Amino acid sequence: MQILSVRKKHWLETFGRYWILFFLIGEAAFFSLTGMGFFSARNFQNILVASTTILLLAAGETFVIISGGIDLSVGFVMGFSCVVCAKIMVTLQALGLAEPLAILLGIGGCLLIGLLPGFVNGFLVARMRVPPFIATFGMYGIAYGFAEIISGNVPIANLPKMVGFIGNGYLLYYLPGKALTWLSPPQGISRAEIRELIPLIPNVFFFALLVVLVFAFLLSRTQFGQHTYAIGGNIDAARRAGINVERHLIKVYMISSFFAALGGVMYTLRFVTGRADAGAARMLDSIAAVVIGGASLYGGTGTMIGSILGTLIIGILETGMVNRGLPTYNKYIWVGIILVMAVLIDQFFLEEHRKEG
Repeated sequence: MQILSVRKKHWLETFGRYWILFFLIGEAAFFSLTGMGFFSARNFQNILVASTTILLLAAGETFVIISGGIDLSVGFVMGFSCVVCAKIMVTLQALGLAEPLAILLGIGGCLLIGLLPGFVNGFLVARMRVPPFIATFGMYGIAYGFAEIISGNVPIANLPKMVGFIGNGYLLYYLPGKALTWLSPPQGISRAEIRELIPLIPNVFFFALLVVLVFAFLLSRTQFGQHTYAIGGNIDAARRAGINVERHLIKVYMISSFFAALGGVMYTLRFVTGRADAGAARMLDSIAAVVIGGASLYGGTGTMIGSILGTLIIGILETGMVNRGLPTYNKYIWVGIILVMAVLIDQFFLEEHRKEG
């Protein structure tokens, strides 16, 4: 009887630790059985592209949530950055700069300006002791207002043509049995061959994943990451350990803002426009991805890998529903259900650990 009890406990612990992997496999299996061509190369690319924005916002949100805070401004900081990026590109192109230089300066300027909302958020939270919910919700409105002012309340158009080529391009192009090329399709192929051409790894997803993995290393393998976990676990103990909590929190919120700005850049590259509401629908998704991935809203726990898996769950759900011809607004219901389930699982195992303690 005791052996059965131990085995039951072991299985429960295994499920609690890896439930997200079980859910991801089950979700993929469900959509592959009920939809057409779910595991095709083209559909897989669609999942990656759909996941890019959520991945970036969730990466920044991971740092904030682990530190014990929350950033509600990421959606409209992304929109603000998207507008700034597009505006700089259009202005520089009108001044006669070459397209590559205008694009490069637009991206660089956007990322620099995009750090400002994060600095303000961090300063309010760390120095002025404003609750993260209030500080970032205030920035939510401020960023949206400035984005509308800059764009004149209309999407910014007439960007350099190369923007769409970069944003909608792929790292590899494979023509079965004939050619494999980098960054652009093989030259001189016929219309029939174009239909056979298989694009592999979207540019926007590849660049986004590259940056996310760098920050994943920062979170898991450096002193900065250790301090982030320490602050989220017990802020008073972190102060007693000599961590400059105020300065660190400002950096954490700037990281979140940086990823939101990068999300704005990716949106501009992909849709060749600047919109103030570019990330409005992704704020909930980003927080949900982090929590589904195992981070606790109480702070102190979470991983970037978990956030990536949480992002894939939402990306597969979104693409799978489109594949089945279901209205995409149903996605919000399922994301909400999965989010609540993740919190309940977290609470259950937290209570179990308390009993054991």
